[in-house]
Amino acid sequence: MFERSRKGEHALLIQPHAGGPPDEDALEEFADLARSAGAAVAVLLSARIDKPNPATLIGSGKLEEVKAAADASGADLILVNHPLSPVQERNLEKALERRVVDRTGLILDIFAQRARSHEGKLQVELAQLRHMATRLVRGWTHLERQRGGSIGLRGPGETQLETDRRLLQKRVEQLQRRLDKVEVQRTQMRRARVRSEMPRVALVGYTNAGKSTLFNALTGAGAYAADQLFATLDPTVRKIALPGGNAVLADTVGFVRDLPHELVAAFRSTLSEAREADLLLHVVDAADPLRAERIRQVDLVLAEIGAGDIPQLLVFNKIDRLPLAGEEAGAGPASDVRADGDGGGARPPMAPRHDRPHGAAADEPGRERVWISARDDLGLDLLRNALTAHLGLRRIVADLALPASAGRLRARLHDLDAVRGETHDEHGWHLHIDLPHTDAARLAAQDDGAPLRPLLGGPA
Repeated sequence: MFERSRKGEHALLIQPHAGGPPDEDALEEFADLARSAGAAVAVLLSARIDKPNPATLIGSGKLEEVKAAADASGADLILVNHPLSPVQERNLEKALERRVVDRTGLILDIFAQRARSHEGKLQVELAQLRHMATRLVRGWTHLERQRGGSIGLRGPGETQLETDRRLLQKRVEQLQRRLDKVEVQRTQMRRARVRSEMPRVALVGYTNAGKSTLFNALTGAGAYAADQLFATLDPTVRKIALPGGNAVLADTVGFVRDLPHELVAAFRSTLSEAREADLLLHVVDAADPLRAERIRQVDLVLAEIGAGDIPQLLVFNKIDRLPLAGEEAGAGPASDVRADGDGGGARPPMAPRHDRPHGAAADEPGRERVWISARDDLGLDLLRNALTAHLGLRRIVADLALPASAGRLRARLHDLDAVRGETHDEHGWHLHIDLPHTDAARLAAQDDGAPLRPLLGGPA
C-alpha cells in the first residue's frame, strides 16, 4: 500500500453522471463544498457512468485520465461527488496513489470544522465513526496482523483490525449514551417551552440561504452568519416579539442535496426542532436560479425526518441581489416596462412584498411567500405580520378589576408592559390591559390568575 499523504489541500473533483450532459450546477455546488472544507480546487472532471464499476465506480479509461490530470495539476486529494463503498475507495486510492474522499466524507469534514457546541461535536464524531467503521482497512496493512507469537506480544489471538473495530464500537456506544443524555436535557427544555404555550417556529432551508442572518435580524441574537456552506450547525433558540404576541424561534442546520443519512441520523436532536415546530419558515435564496430545485430538496429532507406535514411559510431572502424585480418575482414582463414605454435602462430594485397563496408564481403555486432581505432589514415587518396571522396570535384588550390581594398579578402585568391605564379605590385596582393571548393564558394558569380567566374566551 502507498503512504497516505497528510496534506490534501489541492483537490481534483470528479462528478459522476449517468447519460446525457453532466449536471454543471451539481458540480459547482460540490466545488463550493470542497472550498468550504478548505481545499483549493485544481481540476473539475465529469465521468459518465452507465454501469458503475463495483471495484472503482469509474471505468479504467477514466481512471487513467484522472491519474494523468492529478499528476499534471499536482493534486494530492481526489474528491468524488458520489457515495463510495469501502472497496471502491480503497481501490481508487491504490490506483491513483492519493487520498480519495467521497461526498459523505467531505460533508462530514466540513461539519467537524463547524461544530462548536458540546452536542454538535458529539454528533459529528458519532457520524464520523459510523462512516469510518467499514473503512478501517483503507491504507493500513498493519491492521490485518494478528497479535501474539513472540514474548510479550501474545494476546487474545485477534487481529489488530478486529481490536480497533471493537474499540471503535465501544466509542460509538459511549457517544450514543452521552448524546441520549443531552437529548433528554433538550427534550426537557422543549417541554418547558410547550408549557409556556408560546408557539414554536423553526427556520429551515438550503444551506447558505441566509437563515442565521434572518434569525439575528428577528431576534437580535449574535448567531454566527457567513457566506459559506454549513456556516452554523448548532441549534439556537430565542424568543421573538410579534405584533400579536411572543413566539419561540429556532435556527437549524442547513440542508443540501443528497444529505448523507449518517448526518440525518446523528443530527436528529437538531432536526427535531423542525419536527416539533408549529410553523416552518422555509428560507430560500431568491437570487438562486435553482431555487425551485432547492425547495424540492429541502422538502425531501423534511419528509425524511417526519416534518413534511408541518405548515410552511416560504421566505424568499436576498431580494437585494435580484437583478430584475418583476421577472424574479414572477410578476410577468409588463411590470418591467418603464413608464416611458421603451422598457430599457435601469430598473428599480425589488421591493419587499407578501404573496398570498392565490398570487403565488408558477414555480411554487399555492404556497404563501414573503420577499425580504434580512441583511438590509427589508420586509421584516411584512414577515412578522405574516407570522402573527399564521400562528393565530391574539391580544387581550380589556378592563380588569383586581382585588387588593392580587398585588403579585398586578406586578406581573406591569413587568410585561401590559398596563395601559390604572386607577385605585377601596376595592382594589382597575386596570386597562393590552397583552398577548399567550401571556394572558400563562398568567391565568397560575394560582393567582383567576381574574384573567374570564377574558380568555373573548374576541381577538
